[in-house]
Amino acid sequence: MIHCGRDGWGVFVPVIDRCTREVLGHALEPTGWAKTAERALEEALLARFGTLRSAPQGMLLRHDNGLVFGSRRYRAVVTDYGLTQEYITPYTPQQNGLCERFIKTFKEEFAWTRNFKSIEHARFALRVWLHSYNTQRPHQAPNFKTPNQHNQSQCKAA
Repeated sequence: MIHCGRDGWGVFVPVIDRCTREVLGHALEPTGWAKTAERALEEALLARFGTLRSAPQGMLLRHDNGLVFGSRRYRAVVTDYGLTQEYITPYTPQQNGLCERFIKTFKEEFAWTRNFKSIEHARFALRVWLHSYNTQRPHQAPNFKTPNQHNQSQCKAA
C-alpha cells in the first residue's frame, strides 16, 4: 500500500515476468478488489503479447493466497485469458521470492521515500520509477542486465 496524500491509501498490484524481472503491468487503485488485480494482469498481457488472449497455453500465473486472487471474478478472468493459476503454499513467502524481493525494492526505493499529494501524483511517479526499474536498473539474476536488456537478449536467442 502507498499513502496517496489527500486520497488516502492506494493498493499497488504488480505483474512481474519471472524470467526477465520486468514489471509488465501494474495497477494503483484506492481499493484492492479483484478489478485492481485484473487491470494489472490485462496491462501485462497487452505489454507482452499485444492482446489479452494470446499467452502461450499453460502459462502460469503465480501469486500468494490473497483473497483477491482466489475470488470468483479473478479466477474467471484468468481462465478466460487461458492462464493457469499457481498458488504458493500458505505462509511460505520464499516460494514467491522474486515478487517479495521486488516489493522490498519498491518500498525502499519508491513508496517509503516520497510523499504524494494524491493518487494521480503517485501513479505518475510510479510510471516514471517503473520505467527506470525496467530500463536502467540492472539485476543480479539475469547477469546484471536490466529487465529490458534481458528480454531483448531472450528474443534474439529465440
